[in-house]
Amino acid sequence: MSLIESAGRALALSLLIAAPTALATPTPGDDQRQAAMEVAESLRYGHYADVKLDDQWSNRAFQRYLDVLDGQRAYFLQDDVDDFGDLRTGMDEALLDGSLARAYDLYQRYHERAEARLDWMLDEIDDLDMSFDGQGRLELDREDASWAASQESLDELWRKRLANAALTLSISGQDDDKVIDTLRERYETQKHRLEQTNSEDVFGLIMAAATGTVDPHTEYLSPRQGESFDIQMRLSLEGIGALLQADGEYVKVASLVPGGPAEKDGALKPADRIIGVGQEGEDIVNVVGMRLDDVVELIRGPKGSEVRLEVVPGEAVDMTRSTVVDITRDTVKLEDQAASSEVIEVQREDGVHKVGVIEVPAFYVDFDAWQAGEENYRSTTRDVAAEVEKLKAEGVEGIVLDLRNNGGGALQEANSMIGLFIDRGPTVQVRDARGRISLYGDTDSGTLYDGPLVVLVNRLSASASEIFAGAIQDYGRGLIVGSNTFGKGTVQTLNDLSYGQIKLTRAKFYRISGESTQNRGVKPDILYPSLLDPEIIGESALDNALPWDTVRDVQYRSYGTPRQYLKELRTRHQQRADDHPNFHYLEQRAELASRLREQHTSVSLNREQRQREADAQDAEMLSLENERREALGLDILEEWGDARESGDDADLAAEEDAEEEQPVDRAEVEESAEILLDFAELGPSWQYAVKG
Repeated sequence: MSLIESAGRALALSLLIAAPTALATPTPGDDQRQAAMEVAESLRYGHYADVKLDDQWSNRAFQRYLDVLDGQRAYFLQDDVDDFGDLRTGMDEALLDGSLARAYDLYQRYHERAEARLDWMLDEIDDLDMSFDGQGRLELDREDASWAASQESLDELWRKRLANAALTLSISGQDDDKVIDTLRERYETQKHRLEQTNSEDVFGLIMAAATGTVDPHTEYLSPRQGESFDIQMRLSLEGIGALLQADGEYVKVASLVPGGPAEKDGALKPADRIIGVGQEGEDIVNVVGMRLDDVVELIRGPKGSEVRLEVVPGEAVDMTRSTVVDITRDTVKLEDQAASSEVIEVQREDGVHKVGVIEVPAFYVDFDAWQAGEENYRSTTRDVAAEVEKLKAEGVEGIVLDLRNNGGGALQEANSMIGLFIDRGPTVQVRDARGRISLYGDTDSGTLYDGPLVVLVNRLSASASEIFAGAIQDYGRGLIVGSNTFGKGTVQTLNDLSYGQIKLTRAKFYRISGESTQNRGVKPDILYPSLLDPEIIGESALDNALPWDTVRDVQYRSYGTPRQYLKELRTRHQQRADDHPNFHYLEQRAELASRLREQHTSVSLNREQRQREADAQDAEMLSLENERREALGLDILEEWGDARESGDDADLAAEEDAEEEQPVDRAEVEESAEILLDFAELGPSWQYAVKG
């Protein structure tokens, strides 16, 4: 049994399966039946929550199984759902007794409907109207739609989907013949993959539905999945370093692995949707409608090889706004995630002030070297300590710890790194399924650094990062700035089954103040605008996430009362933000993205109307970007696509005397340094007080 501490990273591996072997009608084998019973026992007696496999649970599992198979309500009819109504109260028996036949039968019904629909689509392509002059619209998200009453109503839905697919390709530059060829290849590929489905695939879908009713981080791993998961945890997975998840018929980037190829390249961003994958020297294959595991397999590949991704930006409503990103596959090494530091010079009326910034991409430790007893093994705490000493020697007036995009890692490192900034004390509480609470803390006396401290976080700061930020905030040891964190406050263990493994949520984290980090995350003392939509990214955006709650607080020292200065600090911050082009841009972009999501719940199937809507969105985005660039003295862009291709914020000026680059996210670091200087000026005494 091993402790798995991650920020939902198993999403990328949740459906990885073995290379398929064609079976006419997949049926459950003895291995699957036995594994189902073991999964049932694990959920009932091992999960953190009080899981009862009863009729109420069965109904939830049945609904989730339908969502797994047909989340967009595009294949099943209401009659199909009614035919399997016995599973509303029978999913518990399917697991408890290993009686999986009916669940397999429901998959077979889906298989038949999907295969027939793909045949229908292939026939419809021949009569496809390429004029795109109608007035219809396609609803983008049918997750909450009713099941269709007739095949005719589904035919109408699929005609719209086919027209949308064709229009999307046409607007992207393909001629009519190429559009037809692309669509035919897409649906033939989907049909071929459907025909290759085997018993293990179906079992994985049933188990995904069963475990997903409990919480988003509990999941069954087949023997092949378990092998891939082990590779991931050793950080030797060869690929692009992006964690992916299914989002309707698309594959979405959930987060980027610190130090990975995608993160280093900078062109791929969280919430982006991948619609095509191509190997080096080959055409890009459209992956819309393809299963997550198949897309992952296309993206993975040997180190040094190149993969081409066709990507639609996360903020785009129209899927025609795609770009192609070339990424060279590589392995993620420990040194790629190492902490690093710099000194920022801040000009103020009384002169130049020096602030140290330490970037901490992950909480890592070289376990092999540590277990071997090597004296100089690498770890986050050791590397951060070295950077602190370096900054102290530089004479900095304070330190900003940058934990943005830090998805967590080794709990022991978060715990020990807190110890660099406090003089002994508790750091985190862990409550298990029986209600027993274990208290972890720093036992080393003394502090490495006791000066002004600011911790910078964002929506992708998760798990161990949240433990660190929460402890610093509770102790009053420093200020937390940025955007609300991810909200993953659960602990998973990986347990062997007779066939495969189960990753099971066994405990929850609680701050020393008694508050959970689960679901709500850590709320910064000073908020920055965020381009990451919390309804799309974060624990609260995941289905069946465990709730936020509290336990009793513990006795701990207070190192000051930063909150007494918050009103003044926020006022000063807002005055600077109002005058800073990058902060103004972030606020306006976030507001625009929110408004577009609310307004555009469907897309037009009329070419001219579609173009007008897309152009209007691009014009708004371009206006905001150029307003920012003009204020910074950068070159004005002609098209919004130029901003995306240049990383949104690069200086495109060709002149040698052009202004220096001023990335948007750099403004967050610089403003954090300003806040730290304000904090130091207002002057906490850093005296210890005891909180009872």
